[in-house]
Amino acid sequence: MKNKKTLYSVIGIILAIAIMFGLYKAFGPKAQSGSKSVTVEVVDDKGDIKAYGEKTDAEFLKEVMDEISKTTDFSYEGTDSEYGLYITAINGITADYNSDGAYWAIYVNDEYGMYGADQQPVADGDKYSFVYEKAN
Repeated sequence: MKNKKTLYSVIGIILAIAIMFGLYKAFGPKAQSGSKSVTVEVVDDKGDIKAYGEKTDAEFLKEVMDEISKTTDFSYEGTDSEYGLYITAINGITADYNSDGAYWAIYVNDEYGMYGADQQPVADGDKYSFVYEKAN
């Protein structure tokens, strides 16, 4: 009897994982293929703005970041986590949440981003902003 309960529990967990994966695939972020023209903007800790225009075939924002870091003065640092890429520094400016609540926020067309840079789909004509912010 105990073995049946364990078996049913394992099957239930596997089904739940399969359903969650299916929902993510159906409703998760979708990348746009083909050539796109995008703008990447950096708003630093002093409020200064630096913009980078890019024509790209990249599907996700991190790929665009990698491209512009090869051809311009744009640079970034980050760590991979279970939630994706956590950006710690842009253009040499480090945001340390643990010391002062600072972090790099991502905005898409002036709206707070819902995804990290490695999961944020890139669409033609979009503006992606990295904004140095502090939690209150």
